[in-house]
Amino acid sequence: MTLLSSLRTFLSVGIGLKRLFDRRPSPLGQDDPETTALLARADAVRRAGRHQEAGTLYRQILQTRRSHLGALRGLRDLAAEARRWEEALELQQRIVGAVGLAERSPETEWLAILYYELGRAELTRSNTPAALVHLKSALRTDPAALALGDALEASGDRREAIRVWERAAEGQPALPLLVRLERCFREEGRPSRMIALYRQAVEKAPDELALAVALGRVFFELEMLDEATEQFEKVEVRAPDLPAVHAYLGAVFERRGETQAAFEEYRRALQLGHAFDWPHRCAACGAASQLWQDQCPACRRWNTLRPVRG
Repeated sequence: MTLLSSLRTFLSVGIGLKRLFDRRPSPLGQDDPETTALLARADAVRRAGRHQEAGTLYRQILQTRRSHLGALRGLRDLAAEARRWEEALELQQRIVGAVGLAERSPETEWLAILYYELGRAELTRSNTPAALVHLKSALRTDPAALALGDALEASGDRREAIRVWERAAEGQPALPLLVRLERCFREEGRPSRMIALYRQAVEKAPDELALAVALGRVFFELEMLDEATEQFEKVEVRAPDLPAVHAYLGAVFERRGETQAAFEEYRRALQLGHAFDWPHRCAACGAASQLWQDQCPACRRWNTLRPVRG
């Protein structure tokens, strides 16, 4: 995935300048007119897509002010957009060392993102040991917990993968985490653990209808048709126009041999929509997505897609 320029709004540029090194320091660490003009020009040419020129200007600022946050952030974003994750990580480590304690939290979140991307890159190269090193450093983000578990499972350590996913699900019972855990419990022949997994998630996040539907699906797949019917009907009361609910109810009635009732539910599901992926919405920019993704397709921020609630 590429990191678009809009991600720069995630961090504020130009605060915490007291720790900058300047051969001609000005009051309160403010930029001198020449540096201000250079930074503005660099930002402008970067927005215009002239990335090489922007990089040259940012580095010109760093020749005299080696810890200038605006220039470091500009170079980091250029590196991230080009997917040069190691270079971006090195720049971000310099940024963390330059900011004060009050500004460190969002900068360490950036570190987690970059470690996550490095881990993903190593996974695509089947370099599981290197991926594990990076992903363990990125555990501040839920996508990192997903990928770390995937890497652990690929290395043969399923038990530790389950522990990682379970710890992450305790903090936020996100469907991608639960689906991975469900698969493991299913393969291990532990249906009661599958049911408990989703029941606990529904209790923890009662407003998340996607979790309630998932619990009904598990009942259905385990041939617990009465429980499935009860669960889907509860969801239908709260969200009568969800196509997935009517599709599952149709399947329940079909298995019971209630052909007419099944037909009516299938027909309603088809009338309501053509896709049964659970809709998500970005908590940062409000963009809609038919699938959960680790990065919003609109604003490109990480870990911001949430299931749409009824």
